[in-house]
Amino acid sequence: MARSFWVYILASRPGGTLYVGVTSDLIRRVYEHREGTVAGFTRRYAVKSLVYFERYDTAPPALQREKNIKH
Repeated sequence: MARSFWVYILASRPGGTLYVGVTSDLIRRVYEHREGTVAGFTRRYAVKSLVYFERYDTAPPALQREKNIKH
């Protein structure tokens, strides 16, 4: 199976803090955010709800999209 890359947006609550990221394993990464298994921004601000995602076939356009969203 071909590897996919995902750009995703998480939110802490409606109108709250947003987080934008890129991963090759969306299910694992969202689980890590929700469970707080990795220290950092999303754990500190309780950013746990997946609100949006997009799939890409390769990493470069996914990384560019992440940068464009953050800009």
